[in-house]
Amino acid sequence: MKSSSPKQLAIIIAFITIIIAGTTQLILNWPIDANFIFKLAFSLMLIFISIYIIVYYLLNSFIFEKINPIYKTIHNLNIPEKELKKDIEERDIVNDVNVEVQNWANRKTEEIDQLKQMAKYRKEFLGNVSHELKTPIFNIQGYVLTLLDGGLYDSNINQKYLEKTEKSINRMISIVKDLEEITRLESGELKLNYSTFNIVKLVEEVFESQELRAKKHNINLSFKNNTDKTVWVNADREQIDHLLTNLIVNSINYGKENEGITDVSFLEMGENILIEIADNGSGISEKDVPRIFERFYRVDKSRSRDSGGTGLGLAIVKHIIEAHNQTINVRSTINKGTSFAFTLKKGEK
Repeated sequence: MKSSSPKQLAIIIAFITIIIAGTTQLILNWPIDANFIFKLAFSLMLIFISIYIIVYYLLNSFIFEKINPIYKTIHNLNIPEKELKKDIEERDIVNDVNVEVQNWANRKTEEIDQLKQMAKYRKEFLGNVSHELKTPIFNIQGYVLTLLDGGLYDSNINQKYLEKTEKSINRMISIVKDLEEITRLESGELKLNYSTFNIVKLVEEVFESQELRAKKHNINLSFKNNTDKTVWVNADREQIDHLLTNLIVNSINYGKENEGITDVSFLEMGENILIEIADNGSGISEKDVPRIFERFYRVDKSRSRDSGGTGLGLAIVKHIIEAHNQTINVRSTINKGTSFAFTLKKGEK
């Protein structure tokens, strides 16, 4: 028997009681006359009312006493007991609470899992930040101690060690700036300033700014198919500049030495423009590809540190794309190269 509410339970119990009582009286007083039937009906009505009131009061008190704390805990309620009692009386509270307890338990289990994951994430993040900052800090300490121990007055040492100190300081500044940037992106504090601009022109500007770096690694920066057309997109120009710089610098740092190529191409895809940045460098292993957008994750730890990378560039790239409600994908083959492809909203000019 499925109960719905204290009222229904009281009615059912009272009804069963008068059936049993009435049947018993009919059997004991058979044969019966009309006067007996009238008296029996009146008596059964009184019994029904009495049983209903007693059972309803007891059930309602029991349910309110036992279920009320659970119900309030689940919903974190802070309302007068009179109102809550009225709500409990009018609902199928037994079944409702059973369902809600299960849902509540499932939600709490999910929350606990999320908290554990967040705690693990924070622990890894703090460990990564500490590890990234530790190297330049120890380097600076070593250089300063060397200078204090007499190297300051040695012309063969002082200039060299001061330059190394400056390099380590600049690395720390880069890490802090990237941390601030990714925090703004993740917290939603960064408000995008949309405008329509020629992304081909923006890529040319990034090429110019990275020309010396590319020459140092003998990397050729070019447009695929030697495109000279204008491609308009609607996005935050400053953030896309940051994104392109990160991806192109990444392709230079991991490009093929002496014969490296970084190609940028554009493809119309309905309302979007697909921008692809491809190189013929060392590539990324299949197991590493899913993790390359994680903070501080490095495919080649020693090489990326030597090139001045903070380990946050690709994480920032992913957040910038997501802030634009677009997507980015990566394809890579070991010793053949890597391709990053992302979409931006097509602009009208």
